[in-house]
Amino acid sequence: MKTKKALITGASRGIGEAIALKLAETGYNVVLTGRNLPMLGSVGDACRKRGAEAEVFAADLSDESEIIDLFRKAGPIDLLINNAGFGIFDAIEDIKLADWQAIHKVNVEGAFLCLREALKSMKTSGGGRIINISSVVGVKGYPNQAAYGASKHALLGLTKTAIEEGREHGICVHAICPGGVATEMVKQSRPDLTDFSAMIQPKDVADAVAYLCSLPNNITVDCIHLRRAASPQTW
Repeated sequence: MKTKKALITGASRGIGEAIALKLAETGYNVVLTGRNLPMLGSVGDACRKRGAEAEVFAADLSDESEIIDLFRKAGPIDLLINNAGFGIFDAIEDIKLADWQAIHKVNVEGAFLCLREALKSMKTSGGGRIINISSVVGVKGYPNQAAYGASKHALLGLTKTAIEEGREHGICVHAICPGGVATEMVKQSRPDLTDFSAMIQPKDVADAVAYLCSLPNNITVDCIHLRRAASPQTW
């Protein structure tokens, strides 16, 4: 059986690192991308220790030409994990336009361009799977998260359209919306949270990715909401 290849963006740490390691453990070869090449290299080494082939490419996902070159170097892929993203957290009246644009350049445009290139590749190769890592702020509003939240709402809108366009080509598209995950970003966005042991862990998101990848071809899941048990419902 052919070993499948996954491309993971934002793979140098946090959720992206956990997903890369999980996929390596479950039989995928991986292509890892991010901005920090030394950190990516360490994740690549960890994936190889788990039996996977791992390629590492630094790329700036705010640059279309770098994304196109990334997919050219990666070659045909079976799975895209659109995970890269960042946030700047201010009240609406304090948000600088440059910060808003920088967030959307990566979180929305970068995700769109990766999805676009993946769809092209997968249509040629006969199908595949795309998983967009959105957030609870893609379905709920939080103070001081307007720019980040708007970008994650946009990613869900992109997911909904990609589901429809991918269906006839054997391409399954999903979103995962985690609540507070114990990463550096949540420390910036939610300084009120102090008990990180009760938070979602990066490996929990990776487990959700593995579940989606295990689905048979005749069923699908559009979106998985992961929330801390102590947090309010998201529906």
